[in-house]
Amino acid sequence: MKQIFLRSLTIVALALSLTLPALADTVRLKDGSVIRGQIVSFKNEQFTILVGSGARGRKSRITVYMEDVDSIEFDSAGSTGSSEETNTNASQPTYQPPPANTQPTNTQPTNPQPSYQPPPTTSSPSSGTNPTFFQINTRVRADNASNGWTNTGLVVRRGQRLRISASGRVNLGANRASTPDGLPSIPDRDKLMRNQPTGGLIAVIGDDNDDFIFVGRSRDFVAQRDGVLFLGVNEGNLSDNSGAFDVVIEAESMSGNPR
Repeated sequence: MKQIFLRSLTIVALALSLTLPALADTVRLKDGSVIRGQIVSFKNEQFTILVGSGARGRKSRITVYMEDVDSIEFDSAGSTGSSEETNTNASQPTYQPPPANTQPTNTQPTNPQPSYQPPPTTSSPSSGTNPTFFQINTRVRADNASNGWTNTGLVVRRGQRLRISASGRVNLGANRASTPDGLPSIPDRDKLMRNQPTGGLIAVIGDDNDDFIFVGRSRDFVAQRDGVLFLGVNEGNLSDNSGAFDVVIEAESMSGNPR
């Protein structure tokens, strides 16, 4: 029964992929969360959604598995193209999975899993209070590529615990080099966190958020909002910078946790 459900869902998703790039969509997930943006591709049973206004270079892409999608509502005002495409969109404004009676019973809703996230383990014993973490490795460039922000690809959930550690050294120009802890003796009125060391590693959750977090060499914290995690360097002028920090992100697995 599960194979029949996934096969039919795949056929619907492939049909939708012909009109996805021109639409602004509202994607509702089975765990109750909502993603609003533009679906730009469907591949390997995964939807890629472009979200954010691009503020300060923080426009991001979110990938969700088809099996986690409850419904997709298309914004007809955002559709463009030929009249044939318009007719197709008008006849199919929303996407719904097959009726619930075709789905296996006693299925636990799952959180959206971006493409970097490992598949769930085959056995998931209830271990009590000890949370489980998955790891992401990334490099954070110190220059002004993407307006100084590195998109980690991690979709953070409010209440999710993050442990970030960083190493390496970057060049800040004028023969100055900095570790992830930054250089407290260098003044910089244009840096995003004025009371934190210049050149240190910083973070922000979401493309529309200016509540910056100083990470430094190591930081353990709980996310206060939903959004994509971005990392950058705490300096105003990035044009003469070079090098990158090596960063390891450990994120608490939210599967099975109540919202």
